Amino acid sequence: QCPWGAPNTTSMSCSLADVMSEQLAKELQLEEENAAFPEVVAVAEGPFITGENIDTSSDLMLAQMLQMEFDREYDAQLRREEKKINGDSKVSISFENYRKVHPYDSDSSEDEVDWQDTRHDPYRADKPTTTPRRGFIGKGKDITTKHDEVVCGRKNTARMENFAPEFQVGDGIGMDLKLSNQVFNALKQHAYSEERRSARLHEKKEHSTAEKAVDPKTRLLLYKMVNSGMLETITGCISTGKESVVFHAYGGKSATEDKVIPPECAIKVFKTTLNEFKNRDKYIKDDYRFKDRFSKLNPRKIIRMWAEKEMHNLTRMQNAGIPCPQVVILKKHVLVMSFIGKDQIPAPKLKDVTLSSEDMKKAYYQTLNMMQQLYKECNLVHADLSEYNMLWHDGKVWLIDVSQSVEPTHPHGLEFLFRDCRNVAQFFQKGGVAEALNERELFNAVSGLNITADNEVDFQAEIEALEKMNEDHVQNHGKKLSTFSSDGDPPIYDE
Repeated sequence: QCPWGAPNTTSMSCSLADVMSEQLAKELQLEEENAAFPEVVAVAEGPFITGENIDTSSDLMLAQMLQMEFDREYDAQLRREEKKINGDSKVSISFENYRKVHPYDSDSSEDEVDWQDTRHDPYRADKPTTTPRRGFIGKGKDITTKHDEVVCGRKNTARMENFAPEFQVGDGIGMDLKLSNQVFNALKQHAYSEERRSARLHEKKEHSTAEKAVDPKTRLLLYKMVNSGMLETITGCISTGKESVVFHAYGGKSATEDKVIPPECAIKVFKTTLNEFKNRDKYIKDDYRFKDRFSKLNPRKIIRMWAEKEMHNLTRMQNAGIPCPQVVILKKHVLVMSFIGKDQIPAPKLKDVTLSSEDMKKAYYQTLNMMQQLYKECNLVHADLSEYNMLWHDGKVWLIDVSQSVEPTHPHGLEFLFRDCRNVAQFFQKGGVAEALNERELFNAVSGLNITADNEVDFQAEIEALEKMNEDHVQNHGKKLSTFSSDGDPPIYDE
């Protein structure tokens, strides 16, 4: 029994086969282990349960086992939902607060960080601490108020997160950015302006034309013209402007025999955006033909009135024999006219064509004659006449773009005529036409008014006086009668 005594050894006789047996070696090893470390049987305390000390005879033990299995399944379900919601998003959420903490999770390392738990994210910047209600912290010389430059700057940086989502402010908190009140107020005002501009652009995109003025409504009108056979095909765009877009098309057959459709047509589509027409209402609101309707229509229908006005003006010019496009049909804001050109190639503008001295002189007298016809026979003033709105085709000048044309009795009709005369005189004088009259002589030649003024300022003053007299006559008598005194018909200049 003495541990320091010699061990009692009993000799056992065995064969060589038994010594080499693995089963015998395992039995001997177990006997030594049991002798050195006797087995201690103890009941596990608490919820920690392993597979070696399960006592199924206790109801408490069974309840704890079932609860642990339920908690394990619940946590696994939370992880699946968390992974499904977060996906590949940079901003993630965590269900860490709803998980069950049990010993089966204790095998994980304590240093391991759950990156889904944003509470412990080391890369997430801390939000600036706010000052207490009393408005200051500290005492004595170390007092810091809410108006401190650093505190106020960090607070302004945090308030930028309240801007609209479209206004990207960046990670100012992570960079410890400090914005002054002046900078923050400027950014805030800019953010509000951008938000309102985005709303306006969205509304404009829904209600205005797009894709070179071919919005769904315009496209439907063009489809109906092609399906009815009036147009054979629409080839493409030949001209774009601020107010309209012109397309080329091949004419088809008319439903009525009295109407002949030209083989090539020009489709003028007035843009339904109001930006360009807001500043051009002076051409139509004082026109007695549209004055009553102008005040009663909504802004969208005013665009159709522009197309209608150009149709009426072209009809007057065509009846007077002035070279201009022939009106085919008008559908809302789409005006179909004859094409000035050949084989899809439009006639060049007068500013783009190079004419000889004889052709330039011929073009000048044609233009002068057309201005006199337009004023006397058509009772119209082009109001936008220049080398940009005159085409050279078949050896003569053609007038286009007469949607803004007004009558001479318009409150600004004579002013528009004087502007046209200035544009025409300057162009042909630069073109080398020696016989070209200056703007004042051209004005008297076209209008037949005998205004004798030595300089341009006095000349325009007399024009405004004549317009004022005509306007007073309209207000007193309610009639659009010209009170301009003229010495008979203007002389017709011929080459």
